[in-house]
Amino acid sequence: MAESGESKLKLYSYWRSSCSQRVRIALNLKGLDYEYIPVNLLKGEQKNPDFLKLNPLGYVPALVDGEIVIADSFAILMYLEEKYPQHPLLPSDLQKKALNHQASNVVCSNIQPLQNIAVLNYIKEKVGPDEVIPWVQSHINKGFAALEKLLKDCAGKYATGDEVSMADLFIEPQILGAIKRFNIDMTQFPLLSRLHEAYSELPAFQNAMPENQPDAPPSSVTS
Repeated sequence: MAESGESKLKLYSYWRSSCSQRVRIALNLKGLDYEYIPVNLLKGEQKNPDFLKLNPLGYVPALVDGEIVIADSFAILMYLEEKYPQHPLLPSDLQKKALNHQASNVVCSNIQPLQNIAVLNYIKEKVGPDEVIPWVQSHINKGFAALEKLLKDCAGKYATGDEVSMADLFIEPQILGAIKRFNIDMTQFPLLSRLHEAYSELPAFQNAMPENQPDAPPSSVTS
């Protein structure tokens, strides 16, 4: 967690949450020091009254900056972008900015919500446990195919050029989950696979990895 002259931020996070990981990457890129406050989703800590005061939906992440409380990773990233402009996440070019918003929303609107714990538990209970992985895989494959088409003419070293931008913060956590949790065959997605390799060289991304968080179980390091 990087040093900064600003007062310390508080991030309520869960180690394996891809939404939380987006924010961790942003904080690292912007060099912002923060206090990591774990919320164990498997134990239901997101339903505790104190946490529900921060986010009535009971989802992580939540960010506290002095008297300001923001929940939802997209809202947090936009807040950080405006208050802490160092290492901007959005390009000044209007078309590239819109492309970043579109790529980010492919993940946060059309892939990730369909694989969160509440949805998977519902499918397991109402449909059957054998249908959980096929459900997730179908939506990840559809979203990844869309990203391949969306980014094919604009990607550079990273998703929308040669500088890390907001789209990258959404794409990499989703790729990690696809590989480690849902057994997605990434050979179908050569562009995303190349981006995944590029992110592995960036300390801001590596320090935000799930297994590098203080609440990660020891087994996650080798999983």
